[in-house]
Amino acid sequence: MHARFLQPDIFKRAADVLLQHVHRGAGAVTNTFTLVLTVASQETDGFRRFLRSAKHFNYTIKVLGGGETWEGGDYMSPPGGGQKVRLLKSALEDIQEENKVILFVDSYDVIFSSGPKELLKKFQQAKHRVVFSAETLIWPDRHLEDKHPHVREGKRFLGAGGFIGYAPNLKKMVSDWSGADSDSDQLYFTKIYINPEKRKSINITLDSKCRLFQNLHGALDEVVLKFEDGRVRARNVLYDTLPVIIHGNGPTKLQINYLGNYIPNLWTFETGCTICNENLRPLSGLQVGLTEYPGVVIGIFIQQPTPFVTVFFERLLNLKYPKNRIQLFIYNQVKYYVQIQNYDSELIDMCRDNIDCEYFFSIDVDVVLKNEDTLRILIELNKPFIAPMMTKPGRLWTNFWGALSADGYYARSEDYVDIVQGHRVGLWNVPYVSHIFLIKADALRTDLKDPDLFESATLDPDMAFCSKVRNKGVFMFVTNMHTYGRVLSTENYQTNHLHNDLWQMFENPVEWEERYIHENYSKVLKDAFIETPCPDVYWFPVFTDVACKHLIEEMEHFGQWSGGGNDNRIQGGYENVPTIDIHMNQIGYEKEWHKFLLDYVAPVTEQMYPGYYTRAQFDLAFVVRYKPDEQPALRPHHDASTFTINIALNQVGIDYQGGGCRFLRYNCSIKAPRRGWALMHPGRLTHYHEGLPTVEGVRYIVVSFVDP
Repeated sequence: MHARFLQPDIFKRAADVLLQHVHRGAGAVTNTFTLVLTVASQETDGFRRFLRSAKHFNYTIKVLGGGETWEGGDYMSPPGGGQKVRLLKSALEDIQEENKVILFVDSYDVIFSSGPKELLKKFQQAKHRVVFSAETLIWPDRHLEDKHPHVREGKRFLGAGGFIGYAPNLKKMVSDWSGADSDSDQLYFTKIYINPEKRKSINITLDSKCRLFQNLHGALDEVVLKFEDGRVRARNVLYDTLPVIIHGNGPTKLQINYLGNYIPNLWTFETGCTICNENLRPLSGLQVGLTEYPGVVIGIFIQQPTPFVTVFFERLLNLKYPKNRIQLFIYNQVKYYVQIQNYDSELIDMCRDNIDCEYFFSIDVDVVLKNEDTLRILIELNKPFIAPMMTKPGRLWTNFWGALSADGYYARSEDYVDIVQGHRVGLWNVPYVSHIFLIKADALRTDLKDPDLFESATLDPDMAFCSKVRNKGVFMFVTNMHTYGRVLSTENYQTNHLHNDLWQMFENPVEWEERYIHENYSKVLKDAFIETPCPDVYWFPVFTDVACKHLIEEMEHFGQWSGGGNDNRIQGGYENVPTIDIHMNQIGYEKEWHKFLLDYVAPVTEQMYPGYYTRAQFDLAFVVRYKPDEQPALRPHHDASTFTINIALNQVGIDYQGGGCRFLRYNCSIKAPRRGWALMHPGRLTHYHEGLPTVEGVRYIVVSFVDP
């Protein structure tokens, strides 16, 4: 808990909503078991989770401490919790019924796994007037270990985070309390328990086999999820029990968060996600152009050289959200890019300090945001912190971690693969997210108001940020309810070319294809989207306009065009029909070109020339430049290939006049080649051909002699 004063009406509102439900269906237990007492000074995500689980099982809750500043410490600091004892003592003074059963539990890290009827039954079976939760570990004074009674089986140390008993016995138990709010409640109750006279007088026992209470600290290996008959709860495999109350005491907040993704029935195999449509903030019906939409500050982080940055901003522009409700800030620490703005890592201050900002949307520039509705979807889910799940094609990598290792780094949760592969779809409270997330501005101005959220002496900024968010009690949800996009690989991105994205075929093949392969290429094989302008000459789309433009500009930037005569780039230096060109190997593109031939040309070859299978080997692949005053045409010739690929890189009638290709044997000419379309034809014997004169402008083609 964190010292912060809140008006008590927030707890009244939460409790009022709950109590509308809890009084219904309590059944036979209401005469005896009517009240759960808990302490909460803040309405945190953990508190809301506690209330939801209580509502699910129709518990009656009374919240103590609303409006008070919390002075009782937390699990990361020295023993505290005395404030809870003071509040409990005061609350019990108003309870006069002799047979009233009171359950006293923590709230921020507690979940109900079953209802009051089962809890009361198990309490009565314990045959004691007060039952405390039990722990494997003794805390806070290990010197008291020998004074604890031995148990025949199970845990022997008292846990103060949960106990149940009759009101008169609980009153007697806390009657002597006079400590400070910062004193230890655990130590106070422990000393009562290890005192034989007091233990007998109050009639206290421990829930040693976790039939009522499951404390997770020191017991993580004992607890698993049990899915059965459309229900999910925790099972203690050591004692084969089904505890009613799960408590993430001590340093087990991540584990209670994991269990809380399922318990009670938040997600089951039969129903899927049961909370995904709760407490939404619908945006449909709001008027675009007015101020009805929430104001959003988008912070874009460029932290290393990244491919496809232009595409990133194109996609950002296509977000389906009113542009007048967005403010955009860019943090660029890479000299390679033109620096639009240069802010420090506290871009979130742009939202904190802006009264019109309701959300801060953080996006790293290596995010491929495919879903144009992403921002709307995240806002409508109405969480203080929410991230869309992002993946990398063909890998189990995502932008979230399902668990943390003991040293705070990546660990794989049991459900991680199912979530990544879409076998489990919903909202997931996780310990780490990166690359993209949405935070409510209210959270930034309250729980996350510290100016050093990204700073740490030992952790990188992302890990430091997530650690501090967790420690402030803010749940980090990731959603895989839709497909949102993916994250680029940036590790081997080189920046020594003009258009470095051309070299991303291996690192980011999906993005490369989307950027450079013609939108109709998929129809070539599927729908026979292919033309035959001359016998055994096939014409099909393969490159986008951007690919054509980048290849031309890359070659002109390199600038070392051949002279059109004898060529020392070729073995022996002699070329039968020389052109003015630049070879792919001159710009270091031969591996990428071979992959292009294998992936995009070979399938067409094998379809159009049945029985022929190519390995797409080539000796020559080059970009040719035709200019009226340089080399306007090419005399008739055969190619030194089994088949040849000839791709037009610019547009006749716009960039040049004339040009084209004529196959002499068939007296067949192609005088209007389409930009990005490939001509594929046999190279030897049958397809003697010539390049027709370019009479104006500059014509570029890329040629590859395949299987020489």
